[in-house]
Amino acid sequence: MAVTNFVQELRWRGLLQDSTPGAEEHLLKGPASGYIGFDPTADSLHVGNLVQIMILVHFQRCGHKPVALVGGATGMVGDPSGKKSERNLLDEDALRHNQACVQKQLERFLDFNSGPNPARLVNNYDWFKDMGFLRFIRDVGKHITVNYMMAKDSVKSRLETGLSFTEFSYQLVQGYDYWWLNQHENCTVQMGGSDQWGNITTGTELIRRMGGNEAYAITTPLLTKADGSKFGKSESGNVWLDAERTSPYKFYQFWLNATDVDAARFAAIFTPWTQTEVEALVADHATAPHERRLQKAVAGHITTLVHGAAELEAAIQASTILFGNAAEGLGTLSEKQWLDVFDGVPQAEVAHTTIQAGMGIIDLLSDVTGFLASKGEAKRALKEGSISVNKVKVGEDRTVNADDLIAGKFIMLQRGKKNYFLVKAV
Repeated sequence: MAVTNFVQELRWRGLLQDSTPGAEEHLLKGPASGYIGFDPTADSLHVGNLVQIMILVHFQRCGHKPVALVGGATGMVGDPSGKKSERNLLDEDALRHNQACVQKQLERFLDFNSGPNPARLVNNYDWFKDMGFLRFIRDVGKHITVNYMMAKDSVKSRLETGLSFTEFSYQLVQGYDYWWLNQHENCTVQMGGSDQWGNITTGTELIRRMGGNEAYAITTPLLTKADGSKFGKSESGNVWLDAERTSPYKFYQFWLNATDVDAARFAAIFTPWTQTEVEALVADHATAPHERRLQKAVAGHITTLVHGAAELEAAIQASTILFGNAAEGLGTLSEKQWLDVFDGVPQAEVAHTTIQAGMGIIDLLSDVTGFLASKGEAKRALKEGSISVNKVKVGEDRTVNADDLIAGKFIMLQRGKKNYFLVKAV
């Protein structure tokens, strides 16, 4: 089977940090097996993991055989790389639940069933569960010196604050993963983020000393936004791939709100589009940046990949209805969509009976909800014509009652175009 240049693919996509000598030439010889590990520390991956998932996607598209390792064993230990303190360890039941969830998510991205190079999913618990401590330190530990392990950045950075033996041993455990996969799955490439370089090269060294096959390392840059902030975080925390943790609407908005610079990078990293296609899309976007064509294309592709076409359509519909100018369609949104969209927006609960009795708009804006600071401010805003109830501008004489409740529960207030407030009838 013919292969295309995977390292070159990473290079133009901005995804190549380091590689060991000979890696590019090795991969050009023909299909190779390569792996990335995912520790099941939660029951969902998040968009920070998405970079590594896409590395495997690009690896498969270039004609190679991707192996996704779910770390049922290493998840019990905890990787110190990039961590300032030791994290809490999970019990076996929690890890098994997390493994099953992570596996299901990976199956949305990688082809495990067809073609000449189907992906493989492995769990390192399978080869560690019967290995005792004495056997491990005798058969594996003797090949790597303490001096070698101490020289790793992930260890040196933690020496002052303290590093348990558990975390110190992590690189040796991950190195054995690589040796085992090298022997049993013919994996000759391990990939990961740049913070994994020390762990990965411990694996290549272990394979060399234990008489394994060829072994190479490739790492990718740790992704940050153009402003230097951490990628994968929103105001409310991680952006997860699980719809129960991060709704499809919020997921879509995360990508839609990217800057032009970030959106161009995301198009290269998180889609299978060719360099020509990405460059054409960026150029088309530049002709009318206000239309956000680039952001919409990237957000649409990734949301469909993670949540499906129906959820993408619902997210776009919610955005159009709530942030457009027309009142039509507000009643079509579900209660969950209302709460998702207005998460983080100022809100107030008002008794259903109070709304049914009716009240003046000035009272609702000020005393009842606190949306505006005082009745005087409410009157000024109403005279300016800047207040809307459910997207319809109102005046000082407006009375709000049960007829204004959408889905029997919500009233949307606005001041101007961007200041929203949600009233919930309880």
